[in-house]
Amino acid sequence: MSYEAHSAPAQDRWQVLGERILKAARSELYLSFPFLDMAVGVPRLRSERKTQWLACDGESLFYDGGYLAMQYEKDRALVCRAYFHMLLHCMLQHVFQKKGRDAQLWDLACDIAVEALLDDLQAPCLGREPVHALRSLWYDRLGTQGRVLTAQGVYRALRRARLSEQELAVLAREFFADDHALWLQEETNADSRQQEQRWKQISEQTQTGMQTVYTEQAQAGQALLERLQIENEQTADYRAFLRRFAVMGEEHKTDPDAFDYGYYAYGLRLYQKLPLIEHLETRETQKIKDFVIAVDTSMSTSGEQVRAFLRYTCAILKNTESFFSRVNLYLLQCDDCVRDERCITEPGQLEEYLRDFELIGKSATDFRPVFERVEQLRAQKKLRRMKGLLYFTDGLGVYPVRRPPYAAAFVMLAGQGYPQKVPPWGIRAVLNEDEIMQGVGYEY
Repeated sequence: MSYEAHSAPAQDRWQVLGERILKAARSELYLSFPFLDMAVGVPRLRSERKTQWLACDGESLFYDGGYLAMQYEKDRALVCRAYFHMLLHCMLQHVFQKKGRDAQLWDLACDIAVEALLDDLQAPCLGREPVHALRSLWYDRLGTQGRVLTAQGVYRALRRARLSEQELAVLAREFFADDHALWLQEETNADSRQQEQRWKQISEQTQTGMQTVYTEQAQAGQALLERLQIENEQTADYRAFLRRFAVMGEEHKTDPDAFDYGYYAYGLRLYQKLPLIEHLETRETQKIKDFVIAVDTSMSTSGEQVRAFLRYTCAILKNTESFFSRVNLYLLQCDDCVRDERCITEPGQLEEYLRDFELIGKSATDFRPVFERVEQLRAQKKLRRMKGLLYFTDGLGVYPVRRPPYAAAFVMLAGQGYPQKVPPWGIRAVLNEDEIMQGVGYEY
């Protein structure tokens, strides 16, 4: 009898054993983290040989029985950890965000973000070994990129680091837990979008459960709760958001909506070349006239992020014709005092300012000097028709006690700000950093 005839049944036995190992890990995760009840049973266990390790595409979990048996023999916590690792990839939408990115760096960034989260969780089923020195080094290095380690933030940090292939290989081996070859990289279809929406709903329901029904049990998963809050945080439609700062005004431009073509044509017929009415030479429109953009230059903000925010904001204002032909746009940099002030009167001056932009400051954050300076400008009649102020910050600092006589919006990046610190009179706008980076041509 041939070798294949003997090996096939043996392989089947390994796959059956692998299924039993995964089901045991699934039960152990549920007992340790009952708030995962919506997530643990979603992936269907599939024994098709699509990987020699473990792989999950959001719908199915593929496994190799021999690999699972080897991991289980080493330490059963390795299997529980790998199962949780894959669930987190799905709940945090990593599986569905690979398109358009450097595949190698995105895979590594997602693994680092998930493993950092698992290392923060306190549960025997995930293992009790101390964090490796290499991991601690990179957690500290990447921790400066934001409040928590998100895959998007780690990805950008890795791109800036420009690591060698050998360094990338060392990191990939350290944080490896599953195979990402089945993750979506091409155009998504209706089924994949439905799958993405399903995991988003599971993520939101898990967050709600941790905050309500499983409040006590969720104490061991505070790191997960914080990460889900960031992932499910509602971000603003920034283009629509900017429109609230426009004011009514007249500009020299014909207004076809206020023109009656019937009277115009009647005059031409009655008096030959003499129309009864002419086009209006001006029209009323809502645009931004007097405006202030302030940026927090304390240690909590990054120069790259501030430049990207300013470029993105100004690009929206210019491309959507949101400015009047003459504007008073004040750009202020402030940490504990106003460090720099520029007045832009023509849209064309923005490019010159942004081209030579430098972040000035890096002290503690105090929002009051900006509001005091704005009041001075208003008293000097330099901001006659000001309707609002944008303040790009992380939300931590000393706020004015009283509400200003104009709208003040505190803009921050999802996962890197504290919108709950904004006083009731302030407008909170949480933006998606990917949207801003793509909007200014940041290369993935």
